[in-house]
Amino acid sequence: MRAALGEGGLAAASGDVPVGALVVTASGEIVGRGHNAREATGDPTAHAEVIALRDAASRLGNWRLSGTTLVVTLEPCTMCAGAAVLARVERVVYGAADPKAGAVGSLWDVVRDRRLNHRPEVVAGVLEAECAAALRVFFEGQRAGG
Repeated sequence: MRAALGEGGLAAASGDVPVGALVVTASGEIVGRGHNAREATGDPTAHAEVIALRDAASRLGNWRLSGTTLVVTLEPCTMCAGAAVLARVERVVYGAADPKAGAVGSLWDVVRDRRLNHRPEVVAGVLEAECAAALRVFFEGQRAGG
């Protein structure tokens, strides 16, 4: 999660919400990295999770990311939760909950919907205070005109 926080810092540096994500193998190897890049790219799908999943699929040569863990600093939205399901990740680990848009238990629970053919394990609240603080500092700066 600390490496994901580092990725989030890269997003903040370019004016994006500081969310970072990693895709990690069962052996602990980071095979995908991403941070929010919507502002930097003008792409509404440039969420940290989507970028990390694309990076991992490219590096591994397969869109099926079975046996991997998606680590993200903020609870994934519906698009990112759906992407995790479609990529067949084994586990989703996130830091801060997102009560306004979270789709891994807060507002919706896409990843545990029994109607889907794949349901990743969920681990919530990892370094939650640190992840939430990064977001809080960013938005305080935005409100202050920074």
